[in-house]
Amino acid sequence: MQGSLRDIRLFVAAYEERSFTLAAQRECATQSGVSQHVRNLEDGFGVRLFTRDHGRISPTPAGDAYYRRCIDVIRAHDAASRAASAFAHGLDGQITVGLMPTMTRCSVAPALTRFLEAHPNVDVRVVEAYSGALTQMVRAGDLDFAIVPGFAGDAGLRCRHFLSTPEFLVARADANAATPGPVRLVRRGPLHLVLPSRANTRRLTLETYCATVGAEISRVIELDAMFATLDFVGRSDWVTILPAIMMGRDVGPRLTANPIVGPALSLDLMLIEPARRALAPAAEVFLELLEQEGREQSAAWEQVAHQES
Repeated sequence: MQGSLRDIRLFVAAYEERSFTLAAQRECATQSGVSQHVRNLEDGFGVRLFTRDHGRISPTPAGDAYYRRCIDVIRAHDAASRAASAFAHGLDGQITVGLMPTMTRCSVAPALTRFLEAHPNVDVRVVEAYSGALTQMVRAGDLDFAIVPGFAGDAGLRCRHFLSTPEFLVARADANAATPGPVRLVRRGPLHLVLPSRANTRRLTLETYCATVGAEISRVIELDAMFATLDFVGRSDWVTILPAIMMGRDVGPRLTANPIVGPALSLDLMLIEPARRALAPAAEVFLELLEQEGREQSAAWEQVAHQES
């Protein structure tokens, strides 16, 4: 037989106070109640935990051994209680969010950190995919919301503008193409350009812009892996075009970023959510943090662009 947590606490109090009366005062119990709990433990174990002598009690060797284990039990229970209590504040529930690599590289981690600090009892799942897959998942109701490049919208979706972020030409820091200040792509050719695959909505936008401004593109390579793209550009004379929100607040020591002008190029991002249901409170809060982080990152790069122009 094992004692209940109440039995254990009363036994520990009696052991430490060497008195059923003082143990009762400490644990807000009665003297007879403490004595009965200890007696139940002794009857269950079939061994005396205390010797009694005219109102005074002394632990037996069995009582000493049991006390040492009981302290571990109480400490473990208190630790478990504190762990559970840490989730008592903030919202709860579960949210599933769809984001492109544009958002996941730099924006999601700081937003997620702030969110979980305030709402530790929310289970957050972030799905990274390209806009086509994310749009289908939102329409099916598998995502609470997703952030995708701007488009005309579709049935089953509720859409609104999320953020506009400037695009930059990113090159190796010591490459000939990497010079300070805003850049006109028509003056920087011929370019070896890393682009996302045609499954990415940005591909058509970038190709259309380059054709419109008359940029000379001598070679194109497709890379849908963002970290690989940055590493490749940092090791070669290839360049790429990235939105400010994807670069965070810097692009690293091996890379340089030039704001694209003539005209300025920007990426419009859109929030999409299922039209048939409203955002849960937890999803609304997380979305707000993503927007704050995105605006701050974009503003930092826009300030750089104005300083260099």
